[in-house]
Amino acid sequence: MSNFFIIICGEEGSCSLYSLPPAVSSSPDSAASTQPILIKRKYQWKNKNMSTGRKIALSENTLFGMGNPLLDISAVVDKDFLDKFGLKLNDQILAEDKHKALFEEIVKRNKVEYHAGGSTQNSVKIAQWMIQKPHKVATFFGCIGTDHFGEILKKKAEEAHVDAHYYEQNEEPTGTCAACITGDNRSLVANLAAANCYKKEKHLDLDSNWELVKKAKVYYIAGFFLTVSPDSILKVAKHASDNNKIFCMNLSAPFISQFFKEPLMKVMPYVDILFGNETEAATFAKELGFETDDIAEIAKKTQNLPKENMKRQRVVVFTQGKDDTVATVGEKVTMFPVLDIDQNDIVDTNGAGDAFVGGFLSALVQEHALEECIRAGHYAANVIIRRVGCTFPEKPDFH
Repeated sequence: MSNFFIIICGEEGSCSLYSLPPAVSSSPDSAASTQPILIKRKYQWKNKNMSTGRKIALSENTLFGMGNPLLDISAVVDKDFLDKFGLKLNDQILAEDKHKALFEEIVKRNKVEYHAGGSTQNSVKIAQWMIQKPHKVATFFGCIGTDHFGEILKKKAEEAHVDAHYYEQNEEPTGTCAACITGDNRSLVANLAAANCYKKEKHLDLDSNWELVKKAKVYYIAGFFLTVSPDSILKVAKHASDNNKIFCMNLSAPFISQFFKEPLMKVMPYVDILFGNETEAATFAKELGFETDDIAEIAKKTQNLPKENMKRQRVVVFTQGKDDTVATVGEKVTMFPVLDIDQNDIVDTNGAGDAFVGGFLSALVQEHALEECIRAGHYAANVIIRRVGCTFPEKPDFH
């Protein structure tokens, strides 16, 4: 069995690196006696064993993402607005019936900003921003409504130079996420709506759409999509595995491991790179009976889970907030410190995880070394946490 890489990262894009020798068995228990060799160091971008240093010419549709598209609607509101809809400061909730009128009212009452959002769409959008040109390196599939918000979402995706191909239906409205801003506080209300309505047979299975899937070399799907269309995820994952391409996934939230463990574990054998944070990792370990809360042990057991394509070494990425990023290379465990930032410069950490993945993917599609992918992830997260929402300046300053 091949060695596996395990990267453990934090909310702000921090990552640490763990390494494991080949396991004697594919069962989780077989990793128990494997002890990582721990090394802490700064980035070593010119390590000849890690990077060729060659420039990759990218083409359109090289990166494929599929998930729950949401139109992010941000506006400054007053306390009366929060009270009217029963919102708390700095809370994140799913919309209930009492919140349905909120989305129209926030638009009527306030000056708003619109952005293409949703976890996977955020990540591919940031990857495209990091890449810059050519445009449309990133492709995105998801479901929206045939409505005004859907038209805005299509326009915003186009402005981000993402090649978005939405499944459009008229049963549910376009999914939205309202960011109600009061001073330095931000209350998020998400209404998934149409995002829950994606149909494999009506979109992914269409020849023209499947051709776009086949064009890609790297695939990324957040775990949230397991609640919508696990069959779609499996079809893409199996294609990647059968053709020795890279399939990436994210644990996304503790409830995915808790309540959607069965579809998650059906996809896991096809996962080449797994992202998540320390809370999600702990829940995943509990649900799988790892019987440890040690992040290194969780990483080791995760990398030893059964895998279909043995030509690729599995990478597992668990973010750890401001703590180091951990990843494995051979028998070494390498920890990469996150970029320094003054706490006063941190505006909003909500998009940090999506940003880290986006930065990581931007380097991955260019076939850069693991270290460079981590560095790109750290940079993207560091930019995003200085701004409200998952937004960014016109161009990155990343070299």
